Amino acid sequence: MRILLVDHHADFARAVKEALLYCGFAVDVTRTLDEAAAALDCANYHILLLELVLPDGDGLDWLKQLRRQGRSMPAMMMSSLNDLGRRIAIFNAGADDFLPKPVSTDELIARMRAILRRSTQMTAPLVTFGNLHFDPIARQVAVGGQILKIARREVCILEHLLNRAGRTVPRASLEDSLYAFDDEVSTNALEVGIYRLRTHLSQSGATLRIKTARGVGYTLELIEAASAA
Repeated sequence: MRILLVDHHADFARAVKEALLYCGFAVDVTRTLDEAAAALDCANYHILLLELVLPDGDGLDWLKQLRRQGRSMPAMMMSSLNDLGRRIAIFNAGADDFLPKPVSTDELIARMRAILRRSTQMTAPLVTFGNLHFDPIARQVAVGGQILKIARREVCILEHLLNRAGRTVPRASLEDSLYAFDDEVSTNALEVGIYRLRTHLSQSGATLRIKTARGVGYTLELIEAASAA
């Protein structure tokens, strides 16, 4: 899952990003509304975390504009301005939640997960393929009821492959889903992630495998189906 955080307070943004990364989310951080608009044109996000007052404008007005454009992604607004009238205006503008600053990162993540669970995009949050089960909100992978300890980027690879199970996912699409804009990515990072994920699947007895489509990308397929073919 990919999150867009729009906040110009560097220390706060860094702390939130680190907490979200630790929980297995991919995060892009922008400091202005112009940067946020450019990010929305480049990537798809599951939720927007938005500061109310930005250097180049009002986050509330920008959220209203997004809603008028038909962008329905969940949004949580944050601000140290916490009077009743402002909170009402925030919800009327289309925000799904409001969190007053200073913010506890634990509470922010708990509220964010609650929003994602009730989002229309998450009506069936548990993804099952073969004997593997994936919870995109909790970022947990289980095989045969046993939870696997998998690094964040391998979980992101698996999530992207699961969303297109049985179909070849282009390499570029996988890379775009894995990394935030400011991540430093080595040339073989995807191959390393695929190798580690294959090891996890094999050692856990998963009934699925990752097939390489040379020069194109990767396919997640059931072992039984692959054997029959």
